[in-house]
Amino acid sequence: MTLNNPLNLPPEWAGQSAVLLAWPKGDGGFSPWLPEVEDSYEAIATAIARRERLIIACWDEALRQRVAKRLKPYLASISLVIIPYDLEWVRDTAPLAVETGQRAKLLNFRFNGWGNKYEHGNDAALAKNLHNTGIFGKTHMESVDFVLEGGSLETDGEGTLLTTTRCLLNPNRNPSLNQAQIEGQLLSFFGLKRVLWLHHGQAEGDDTDAHVDTLARFCSPDTITYTASDDPKDPMHTELKAMENELKALKTVDGKPYRLVPLPVPKPILSEEGDRLPATYVNFLIINGAVLVPLYDDPEDANAFCRLSECFPDRDIIGIPATPLIRQYGSIHCMTLQFPKSVTVAEA
Repeated sequence: MTLNNPLNLPPEWAGQSAVLLAWPKGDGGFSPWLPEVEDSYEAIATAIARRERLIIACWDEALRQRVAKRLKPYLASISLVIIPYDLEWVRDTAPLAVETGQRAKLLNFRFNGWGNKYEHGNDAALAKNLHNTGIFGKTHMESVDFVLEGGSLETDGEGTLLTTTRCLLNPNRNPSLNQAQIEGQLLSFFGLKRVLWLHHGQAEGDDTDAHVDTLARFCSPDTITYTASDDPKDPMHTELKAMENELKALKTVDGKPYRLVPLPVPKPILSEEGDRLPATYVNFLIINGAVLVPLYDDPEDANAFCRLSECFPDRDIIGIPATPLIRQYGSIHCMTLQFPKSVTVAEA
């Protein structure tokens, strides 16, 4: 299915004007591990602020002041905004940017708490509240009556979208639409040429219904890195092998096989209740000049680091302690959202 559309959804490796994150609230879900979580947030924040503008959403003035004190050496590159939020996973709640020529607009999709799993009143209004702060200058934002989360999308920047049926076709998202209708909407929203669907693969413990950013990511128009398991005893092994076979069958727009780079699965990290948490190395973040890679104090950290270095030879590869983050079922990519250079970002 193909549409002619002047819109373009920029890939993550395109030049960026800023990255957004929401700082953890002291009484939120991260509170049992707050010191370690804030150390990880600080590592992410400083890596970004050294290379581009960082927008930090803060729950209230007290938190804004505390974050400003903690990140004082980098405040010239940081914009602190006070807005309410329920959870910190702004990849799924903030507006997504599309481009028309040199101009950009922001799309505010509906957010329903990953299929009404969590309270989400503040998060459903986050995009609007963020835009109302004036942080995006005159960049226009329009609301879209369609449930969609940024973590469910991967683009090559050349008209291809990679996503999963388990998420986008889940009846807890847009139950009145079938696959063809949802695909048509995606093509229209983002100016795409095609949608590639993965029917298999899910990180154990994932509460997003198989967001693609835990499973498979574009590193370039012809390279996909993906979560892989070589251990038949791992409960994820069968599904990940089936996903691997799907990826091997996919072709680039030129009809060639993708260069596929497997990333290992770290040993299980368990919640306090004994449930496995959805730790994967695929949840990295690409920023200007660097890639921030989640590390889990695991023997496979070095392998993932090395393989991603080969995928991004012209960028610094920066390891970030991510075990504290995965305690709330997300990692670096989930907690951040990049904006392309075409999006104006205020410096105040």
